[in-house]
Amino acid sequence: MLSTDDHRRDSAGLRYVYPVVSRRAGGVSVGINLNTNNACNWACVYCQVENLTRGGPPPIDLDGLEQELSGFLADAVHGDFMQRQVPPEARRLMDVAFSGNGEPTSAPEFAEAVARVGKVLARFELLGKLPVRLITNGSLLHRVEVQAGIRQLGEFGGEVWFKIDRVDPTAAAEVNGVSLVAERVFRNLELCAGLAPTWVQTCWFALNGETPSAAARKAYCELLKPLASRLAGIHLYGLARPSMQPAASRLTRLPAEELSAFADEIHKKTGIRVSVSP
Repeated sequence: MLSTDDHRRDSAGLRYVYPVVSRRAGGVSVGINLNTNNACNWACVYCQVENLTRGGPPPIDLDGLEQELSGFLADAVHGDFMQRQVPPEARRLMDVAFSGNGEPTSAPEFAEAVARVGKVLARFELLGKLPVRLITNGSLLHRVEVQAGIRQLGEFGGEVWFKIDRVDPTAAAEVNGVSLVAERVFRNLELCAGLAPTWVQTCWFALNGETPSAAARKAYCELLKPLASRLAGIHLYGLARPSMQPAASRLTRLPAEELSAFADEIHKKTGIRVSVSP
């Protein structure tokens, strides 16, 4: 049976398509993994991907991706996949999500992959009914082809989950392994929100025994407040599955009460609605 703490990409024996039970989606999410070589342009300390490397994905077999998604949906919609593999309380399809083992938008074929997913969903009469989501670090929004893919995703009735874990450059370097410029993050997030409904997704945890500081919380709220009317909301979540990175021993899951307190602080300071997944 699938579970929320097991998001293996090979659970269905396929190359690009993998089903998971998602806490945040609330049921079965049909994952699309374009980064089959475990390569990403970020290196988040909490990442569950084993043997994570820096870089982009190999060329995408778009026909193969389309065939895999068609076959899986046939089993999930018309077959007995749900009964065989999914706990009773989660037996509902919630979305098709570009996520996987790296940054999906780093694939040159990203926009075409979105189009192929739309084509398959239309075939199953699910286009506009089953949301298409993109889970992204947002770092490549300056690319025209990435914007085209996100715009198309929005036209499908989908949405983007845009990662912002920390705003302070020092903290972002430690948590995400990147040199982050807050102004650039703001511009990319603003652009994304104009192309498709956009949620911010934030992983909140203690590092080296220390919870994020008041200054870190303030910087986070100040970055997002000007976009309050343009964002769909914030997904604030804690550590659920073990990190496969060298820093794993330095991470500590925070109590649900602490995440709820930060969610209340965000809403009070920005007016943005926040959903919490401890």
